[in-house]
Amino acid sequence: MSSGTESTQGISVGERVRKVLRFLWLEYSALFALILLMVIASILNPRFLTFRNLSNITRQVSVIGIVAIGMTVVIISGGIDLSVGSVLALSAVAGMSALNATGSIVVSLLTTLAVAILLGLINGTLITRGKLAPFIATLGMMAAARSLATFFVRGGNVVGEIEAYTALSRGIFLGFRYPVYVFLMTAIVIGVLMNRTRFGRYVYATGSNEKATMLSAVNTSRVKLTVYGLCSGLVAVAAIMESATLNSISSANSGHMYELDAIAAVIIGGARLEGGRGYIAGTVIGVLLLGVLNNVLNLMDVSPFLQGFVKGLIIIVAVLVQRKSA
Repeated sequence: MSSGTESTQGISVGERVRKVLRFLWLEYSALFALILLMVIASILNPRFLTFRNLSNITRQVSVIGIVAIGMTVVIISGGIDLSVGSVLALSAVAGMSALNATGSIVVSLLTTLAVAILLGLINGTLITRGKLAPFIATLGMMAAARSLATFFVRGGNVVGEIEAYTALSRGIFLGFRYPVYVFLMTAIVIGVLMNRTRFGRYVYATGSNEKATMLSAVNTSRVKLTVYGLCSGLVAVAAIMESATLNSISSANSGHMYELDAIAAVIIGGARLEGGRGYIAGTVIGVLLLGVLNNVLNLMDVSPFLQGFVKGLIIIVAVLVQRKSA
C-alpha cells in the first residue's frame, strides 16, 4: 500500500518538475541564452566585459530596439509590418529636409512623426478597410516608402545643417548615450500600455481570437489601425535618434533590413507570429541578445556578411522551438 502511494507521489512530483522546467523554458529561454552567450563571449575575448564595449552594444541596439518594441505590438495583434525600415528612411528624410529648410528642430521632429504615423495609418487602413493581408499591405508600403525616399533626394543623403540637432542623441548621461535611455523609457511605457490598460488587453485578444473579440463588442479594426499607427510612431522616434546620431540620413541605406532585426528580436523574445502572445521585456532581451551576438562576431573577426545568415537561422530555430514546446 505504501509503495503504491510512494509511486503515485513520485509521478506527481516528476510531473510538477516537468511543468516547472517547461514554464522556465518557455518564459525565460531567451534570458538563459543571453546569459550563456555573454559567458562564452567573456571567455573568448576579455574585452567583451569592459564598460566601453557594453555601452557600445547598448548604443548600437537602441535604435532597432525602439523599432522592435513597435513590431512586438503589431505581432501580438496578429499582424506583421515589413515596412518599418523604409518608413524610417522616408520619415527621417522628410524630417531632416524640414530641419534644413526651416532651421527649427521642433518642426523637424513634428514632420518626422507626422510622416511616419501617416504611413502607419495607411498600412492599418489597407489591412482593415482594404482587407489586405498584413504581409501584402506592408510589403507594398516597404517598396513605396523606400522609392519615395530615394526619389525626393535622388538616391543621395540628407545632411543636417543645424548642429544643435545632434544633441538629441549624442549626449551622454552616466556613461550611456541618450538613445539608450529613450529605448528603456519606450520599453517601460509600452510595457505598461500592453499589460495595464484596456487597449493592451484588446490587442492581445485580437491576436488570440479576432472573431470572438469582435463578438465581445470590441472594434478590432480600430485596434489594428491604432497598432500600426503606434508602430510607425515608434519608428519615427528611432528615425530621430538615428538621424541625430549621424547628422545625416541615407535614402537608400538607412533602415535597410531593420524589419528582419526587429522580427528576429520579437520572436527570440517569446512572441508568436500567429499573434496573441508576446512580451516587451522579452523583446528587450531579444534585442540585447542580437546585439551581443553581433559584437561577439565582430570581436572574433567574423565576416559581417555572415551576420544576416546568423539572424535568419536564429529566427528559424526560435520558431521551431516555440512550436515543439507549444
